[in-house]
Amino acid sequence: MNSKEQNNFNPETKKETKELQELGDQHRERLQENLERAAEQSPEKVEDVRQEAMEKALAHEKQTTPESTEEESPVERRPNGPRSKLETEASFNATMTEVRTQMSAPSRTFSKVIHNKAVEKVSEVTGNTVARPDAILSGAIFAFALTLGTYLIAKNFGYPLSGFEAIAAFILGWILGIVYDFLKVMVTGRK
Repeated sequence: MNSKEQNNFNPETKKETKELQELGDQHRERLQENLERAAEQSPEKVEDVRQEAMEKALAHEKQTTPESTEEESPVERRPNGPRSKLETEASFNATMTEVRTQMSAPSRTFSKVIHNKAVEKVSEVTGNTVARPDAILSGAIFAFALTLGTYLIAKNFGYPLSGFEAIAAFILGWILGIVYDFLKVMVTGRK
């Protein structure tokens, strides 16, 4: 037998082990009592802290809440009912005038040109017909692919290029994109 095994069977070791277990049990009981006392006191403390936090929050809210002497925002001023065309136009003009006062002179002039009714109508019609995203995207893809193919073939066989190839490929792709857009609207009923 080695010395460790002998110590385990030693009567003095058993006595020390029992004493350690008793001390451990006593310590465990004291910790349990402390936890129970803390649990009994903690709801009161938590409630006190909660009440104090609410009082501080209310005091802070009263200090930071501005008086209602400021002007209402445009959203608050807006009536809730439907507007007539004249009211909408007058509101738009008032907003544009207010915004333009904060712009530099060149920006103000550019804004007047861009927001002219004729320019807005032309832009709207162009955006809804000619400058469709699918048409422009397909035009760009076809321009790239067909120009690349034409360039490689011309370089391989020694033909000179005029420069119109990219424009023609874009126009062809744009036409195909418009046709695709038209068919998509006809089939699905959505833009």
